[in-house]
Amino acid sequence: MNRQRSPNLSRKNQSRRVSVFDTTLRDGEQAPGNAMRPDQKVELALAIESLGVDVIETGFPSSSKSDFEATKLIAGAVTTARIATLNRAVREDVRLAVEAGGRENHHLQIMATGSETHLKYKRGISQAEAQAEVIDAISYAKSLGAHHVTLGIEDASRGSDALLRPLIEASVEAGADCVALADTTGCLLPEEYGAQIGRVRSWIGSGITLGVHCHEDLGLSLANALAGVRAGADEVQATVAGVGERAGNTALEELLAVLTYKGEELGVFTTATTKGLYEVYELLCRTIGLEPVRNKAVFGVNAFATQAGIHQAGMLRDPITYEYVQPADFGRERSILVGRHSGRTVLRHLLEELRMEMDDAFVEAMYETYIANRTNGECTSLDDLRVILAAERPTEVVA
Repeated sequence: MNRQRSPNLSRKNQSRRVSVFDTTLRDGEQAPGNAMRPDQKVELALAIESLGVDVIETGFPSSSKSDFEATKLIAGAVTTARIATLNRAVREDVRLAVEAGGRENHHLQIMATGSETHLKYKRGISQAEAQAEVIDAISYAKSLGAHHVTLGIEDASRGSDALLRPLIEASVEAGADCVALADTTGCLLPEEYGAQIGRVRSWIGSGITLGVHCHEDLGLSLANALAGVRAGADEVQATVAGVGERAGNTALEELLAVLTYKGEELGVFTTATTKGLYEVYELLCRTIGLEPVRNKAVFGVNAFATQAGIHQAGMLRDPITYEYVQPADFGRERSILVGRHSGRTVLRHLLEELRMEMDDAFVEAMYETYIANRTNGECTSLDDLRVILAAERPTEVVA
């Protein structure tokens, strides 16, 4: 039988490692309702680090005392992951970032204006002025001893090559060792974003890290991130549950699921793991009051649940019939729920499990009483149905 792969199996054909950059604590926190205290950020950072991610973005140190403190605390707490900060192309931002996050284990990101639209309507400055401020900030960061400086290009997906190429090449020459292109408005199709990433890779060569930062405005953040990886990007920025500005960012759990199950096809692998991922999500939910949704991949309430009888008939024989992503790989459990779409097969299955004598009349009576007439969408769990069956025929139930 051709069963799906489990996480982190053979990497025989996986030629390239993809770095995972988590921005839950920065871009994720920027969304309304997602504010976190420094101590909460530290707790989440350590939980995220336990997944084996490569980089954890702590915040925007110059924006508030809270982000400055969180950066300092996280920098002192992490032991395997590196940290990152986001900063404007302003010397004081750079100074504060170095003070908070240190020089060695710190990816100091300089935010650059990446489109003519932003130059005209947001900044009101020329291309030359925008490039000059970025080069000055990178040079200043290097003069302070910063080991890793990233050129983070905001709205790069709407920028022309005539704007981006000189900016990128001058930044690399000034000392940037990573370039991250943001599809800030989530406006590109995967083939468009992949083509842009491919062009940038050709400009900077193989010695510079190329990162992608994608947004979900058109529901394409993961698809765009993967298109970027195919085109030569070697780092993906993501957030737990996809939290972030507006519709959010590339969801970390979806990214890890794809790299886990489809990494060989993509020709890449990650050393980050899915183990413990759901516990990190639960911690995030408690921290920011995030309500679970039904139909979200990996983390959705119904991601590993079924109530349709035609599916359950197969699932009861072998879960592989309808379960490509395995719940145990993500700390989840399979859930077979009984509702009006379930039919009689699941009842018979439970009766067999309980070693109860059954006939067609009893199965039909139970189905009509407890399942068929449910019109409000409510379902009964297998455990609840076991209790009901036991109450109907208590002397027959074998413990």
